[in-house]
Amino acid sequence: MMIQKLLFIGLLFFCFGSQEANAQSYNFNTSGFSVLEKSANGKWGKWSDLELANIRVTLDTNKNRIVIYSQVIQLFQILDYQPSSESKTDIVYTFSCVDNDGVDCTLSIITRKNQDNRKQLYINYGDQIIVYNIFNAD
Repeated sequence: MMIQKLLFIGLLFFCFGSQEANAQSYNFNTSGFSVLEKSANGKWGKWSDLELANIRVTLDTNKNRIVIYSQVIQLFQILDYQPSSESKTDIVYTFSCVDNDGVDCTLSIITRKNQDNRKQLYINYGDQIIVYNIFNAD
């Protein structure tokens, strides 16, 4: 588990190179978000219109948590760091989490390599997905 966490941190540093070399906390800002929900019959609906939002997001690997500082603070305790994956188009970092209400969810930070390395944060509850467009904070 410790080696997996160290490799994960190393890959994060490589992708988010503007952060300090010894930093265990990664800071982002959002530019907007959208929501996708399953209907009662189990089929996915359509993504909501993108809502503009400037919100601070922190990934803290020392405290094993991701915090979204929205009007109602969203705290996700990281239970497991999943192996990262890379394809021709994406780099994906996935975290198994529990939110501040005790609900299991999966968070993923995805870098879109073919879209000028645009980053997105996905929060997947199984029947609802929230996506934030994010960028590295100064």
